[in-house]
Amino acid sequence: MSESTLPKWDIEWILSVIPHRYPILLVDRVLEMEPKKRIVAIKNVTISEPVFLGHFPGRPVLPGVFLIEGMAQAGGLLLLHDMPNRDGKLLLFAGIEGAKFRRPVVPGDQVRYEVEVLRLRSTFCKVSGRALVDGELAAEAVLSTAMVDRGPVDRGPMDRENQS
Repeated sequence: MSESTLPKWDIEWILSVIPHRYPILLVDRVLEMEPKKRIVAIKNVTISEPVFLGHFPGRPVLPGVFLIEGMAQAGGLLLLHDMPNRDGKLLLFAGIEGAKFRRPVVPGDQVRYEVEVLRLRSTFCKVSGRALVDGELAAEAVLSTAMVDRGPVDRGPMDRENQS
């Protein structure tokens, strides 16, 4: 396959598939994908990430929950990319099992997310995710997601008063 015929899974494509935006968008590019089966994606970690202002000053470490979220976003790309009405859907966490953190991720690292589908139903999915840096396991977890209609956002009583 020539470079011109390779799928273009860059940041523009990512932004067209999932609703996440800076500063919580945690996938920069997709490297491999087998629809409904597996995906490999990357995140380049830079010192300019806002989280490093407070986690931790003088010794920046990417929070482990960001690695879990990055795996979930990669899984979301896998599940939503070919869905015709994806703009009207959201994937929400339904569970996180067996989360383990093996090494710190720091500015300058490139995280490689490897996510594999374990179970797939119309509104539920369970995936196994791994986050690697330089081939070394940084984090792993089994993630369950529920697909829901996006619908209007209800921000609570104050928002409802302002709509009256």
